[in-house]
Amino acid sequence: MDAQLVLPDEVEVVNVGLPMFADAIRAQGRPVQQVDWRIPAAGDEQLVGALTRLYGTAAADVDAANAEVLRRLDEGVPSLVGVSRAADVVPGVPGRTLLHCGPAIEWGRVCDPLRRSMTAAVVAEGWAGDVEEAAKLLGAGDVALEPANSHDMVVPMASAIGPTAPVWVVQCRQGATRAFAPINQGPGEVPWFGRDTDKAIERLRFLRDVAGPALTQVVDSAEPLDVFSLAAQGVSMGDDLHMRTQASTNLLIRTWLPQLAELPEPGRVELARFLSGNHLFYLTLVMAAARSLTAWAGQVTGSSIVTTMSRNGTDFGIRLAGSDTWHIAAAPPVADALYNPGYGPEDAAPDIGDSAVLELTGLGGPAAGGSPAIAAFLGGTMADAAAATEGFRLICAGRSSRFTLPPLGFAGTPLGVDVRRVVELGITPKVTTGILHAGSGEGQVGAGVATAPMECFTAALLDLDGRTSG
Repeated sequence: MDAQLVLPDEVEVVNVGLPMFADAIRAQGRPVQQVDWRIPAAGDEQLVGALTRLYGTAAADVDAANAEVLRRLDEGVPSLVGVSRAADVVPGVPGRTLLHCGPAIEWGRVCDPLRRSMTAAVVAEGWAGDVEEAAKLLGAGDVALEPANSHDMVVPMASAIGPTAPVWVVQCRQGATRAFAPINQGPGEVPWFGRDTDKAIERLRFLRDVAGPALTQVVDSAEPLDVFSLAAQGVSMGDDLHMRTQASTNLLIRTWLPQLAELPEPGRVELARFLSGNHLFYLTLVMAAARSLTAWAGQVTGSSIVTTMSRNGTDFGIRLAGSDTWHIAAAPPVADALYNPGYGPEDAAPDIGDSAVLELTGLGGPAAGGSPAIAAFLGGTMADAAAATEGFRLICAGRSSRFTLPPLGFAGTPLGVDVRRVVELGITPKVTTGILHAGSGEGQVGAGVATAPMECFTAALLDLDGRTSG
């Protein structure tokens, strides 16, 4: 006779998958541990096959490449080495050429804010007398359009940069890689916010004729600047270095105060007024620093780490380390947004700019958990900000050793977006960013969070699988 089955008096449950079962057990007063599990890659057979190979037979090679990419992103030291005209330092920019944000795009597909920035740049360069004439030149193809990323340059929001624009020159000594970014134009009526007014064009001339030469003198006479070391101080003071750079900007101005005071008149006073009203001044400098590291990390072949993530207001594109191939999807809207009074989602242009390079180096979204200012865009509490950092932790291959978050026990920010994890979990990076008006030329109308489209990550995963399997 079979032994009688005796049920236990006490039950503790681990529930895998649907949380409704855990809820039912919890309602009966019994202990239960919920495991949030889902089918990898939403069950797509082609993607599951690629993940099986990239986590299986190819895993050793991919993981070794990723370890080297992470080392370069974490240990590289980006140093500011100069300020120069773009034409004098940026490689491969012939004649009448504008460098713009995001992947390559032809004039007919350029969104309204970026069009306005382009026409403003053409007028500031002296190639046209007004924005109407500039638009005709651009429409006729008489001004070449090149993605800034193809020239080791990154530009913020709806930026288009001509050859006479002053740029930061940042070098990573370990990798012998240089990167460039324009001097930040500041808030208000400026081209990087999609403005093409006379005042916006005058800001470009001011940067070229006043701020650029003055900052060249400052940088040449100051001690070498470790850009990420100062950024790390800013992170500990509440910056995420993407939407908020106030602390880092203030630290930089303090560092340069003796050199700024030694500048001759009248440029000294003009530059001082510009700096005092530009809370985002450090943004483009840290972008150039990040680009110098992703350029070095991008030389590693066979990695699943994303080293380019960029938007032009029409397209969203990424590239993996060791590959020049762009994987492109439509630029997403900016959600979780706070709008200026009188504006809403119907006014908003899609996500735009090269500043998402920061999210690839442990800044921006990965640093949100240490920034009370960013919490306002993410639900209003520091728990919401911490959840944003946790979202990046799930899809990143490592942690930064230099960017640490005091509210999270000084944990390092997530570092190295791994396309395998993105596709496996169905979680894409969330990019903190400003919002521009879609069509009126009114400039910035809010700020929020853009969720990267999955399509470009799945394409990158399949491309990597083909390269490692072939």
